[in-house]
Amino acid sequence: MKILVLRFSSIGDIVLTSPVLRCVKQQVPGAEVHVATKRGFIDLVAHSPYVDHVHALDEDLGDLTRRLKAMGFDEVIDLHHNLRTSRIKRALSVPSHSFPKRNIEKWLLVNFKLDRMPTEHIVDRYMSTVAHLGVKNDGQGLDLFIPSDREVDPSTLPEAHRAGYVAMAIGAAHATKRLPERMLAELARLVQGPLVLIGGQEDRAVARAIATEVGGRVYDATGQYDILGSASLIRQAKKVMAHDSGAMHIAAAFRRPVMSVWGNTVPEFGMGPYIPTEPKNAMTAEVKGLPCRPCSKIGHGQCPKGHFRCMEDQDLRAIANTINA
Repeated sequence: MKILVLRFSSIGDIVLTSPVLRCVKQQVPGAEVHVATKRGFIDLVAHSPYVDHVHALDEDLGDLTRRLKAMGFDEVIDLHHNLRTSRIKRALSVPSHSFPKRNIEKWLLVNFKLDRMPTEHIVDRYMSTVAHLGVKNDGQGLDLFIPSDREVDPSTLPEAHRAGYVAMAIGAAHATKRLPERMLAELARLVQGPLVLIGGQEDRAVARAIATEVGGRVYDATGQYDILGSASLIRQAKKVMAHDSGAMHIAAAFRRPVMSVWGNTVPEFGMGPYIPTEPKNAMTAEVKGLPCRPCSKIGHGQCPKGHFRCMEDQDLRAIANTINA
């Protein structure tokens, strides 16, 4: 049975699809699993033993659609469920199943603070798309595979970090998901031992400010590594601090103890750190009881209310104590 799984972006969302890929490959006899995703995210699935082929989406959706149509799929599993994936499903004209996005429930929670969200993780919503194949969640959590030649050699890190470190993933897609710079610096000061700062080029200025504030026990890795390189640093960390971001899900895939710090979004959306095999390693810090939270299901460039209490009121000492413990 030739199965196409659609999930175009982004880092965390793609990592969250990994249980579907694994369970389909292991539980459906003779399953040939294909994944279509954006070219920039291919590494997140290309090295999985549960994926037979990856199809890259560039700018031309029509080109991808033509290539997929020529493959002769038996079924499409749509884990993105948007207009582009709908176009692909119509063009392929084979049975398809799409995951429930719960957009109405999210809208009610954001706009009226009415919590009608089911108490299920998005992984379980993803898994519902393959239940008709007899596939069940094996409870083993997330996967991410890094080839040995893409791992970061620990000997390339400063000597003080080779015996272990805390990874601080300081980035997130939207400003309202990130602690302000001064608070990140204060948190880094409170966390004990060697620190590795992880992020993209866009996080380098903040990382430099943190390193200046905290000193030599900080190694700034922002902008130095690709997705798998940063993932390798997270995998090798003793503990991880992250926002509601792809780094949080990468840490969960490696069963690293992860302290996730939440701002304008909430775990009730169903996308908290997912470590069913070691649930105590999935920790969250959030300011509960704010009447304005959540203010978006994704994020904003700045706080709509101007006070940013969802981050400004975070108890940094409590977060650091949990990490240090």
